[in-house]
Amino acid sequence: MARDLRQGADIAWQTFGHGERPALAIHCTLGNSKLWSEALMPLAAQINAIGFDQPGHGQSAPWRGDPAESGAFQTLVTRIAASFIERPVDLIGHSFGASVALRIAVGAPEAVRSLTLIEPVLFAALPESDPEWIALRKKQDHFEAMMAAGDHEAAARGFMRDWGTGQPWESYTESQRARFIATMPMVENISRANFEDPAGIARDGGIEAIDAPVMIIHGDRSPPTMPRVAEAIAARLSDVGVACIRDAGHMLPATHAAQCADLIGANLERS
Repeated sequence: MARDLRQGADIAWQTFGHGERPALAIHCTLGNSKLWSEALMPLAAQINAIGFDQPGHGQSAPWRGDPAESGAFQTLVTRIAASFIERPVDLIGHSFGASVALRIAVGAPEAVRSLTLIEPVLFAALPESDPEWIALRKKQDHFEAMMAAGDHEAAARGFMRDWGTGQPWESYTESQRARFIATMPMVENISRANFEDPAGIARDGGIEAIDAPVMIIHGDRSPPTMPRVAEAIAARLSDVGVACIRDAGHMLPATHAAQCADLIGANLERS
């Protein structure tokens, strides 16, 4: 992997493919750029994609930001991602990475050739009266209460149960569990931003300004909030497709890479 300083952070990154179209892939919370390999390599002849490890993930250096600063991690990752864009790109994001991709597309629509959002977790796109938003907000309140009480292990268990691949907590190695526990302040900063939207991604007129073709992908076994978020974002776009992958949970690029590759490829063809 290559590495250099981006926005003051020591960032590791790699490329997928040898095609003419520049692309940028942004991974999920507690993931890393390697998760994109099987989903992007089938498109190697079309795209030359950069996947970077976010601070505190993969081979990049730990995050040194202030967990109490609203949206701090999202802002840093957005700026790092933008630093890789030199001309309009095919922008691909998963989970938190999809929220970052959407933030870039809203802020600089001219920089995006196509946009693929896999399980975007921009919960602020839903009205607070939505039953699924209310149910998820209760889980977030519980998560924040555990963090306030200093019970980071319980918070990590719950996060991996709801947003991981379904792997039991006890099956992770001791070092993996320790890493998850240590990253919970960062995860809390990310999850707060998903609800509070301090950057105003879901502001009136923002999502509507995106003029690139958009594909939104979710799984039918994902948390029930996810199709509602996909529908809410799609309703505000003029050129959008929504795809549901059967028997799939939240970690689609890892568990259903071939289907993701097909759908990303279909979106490339529309731009």
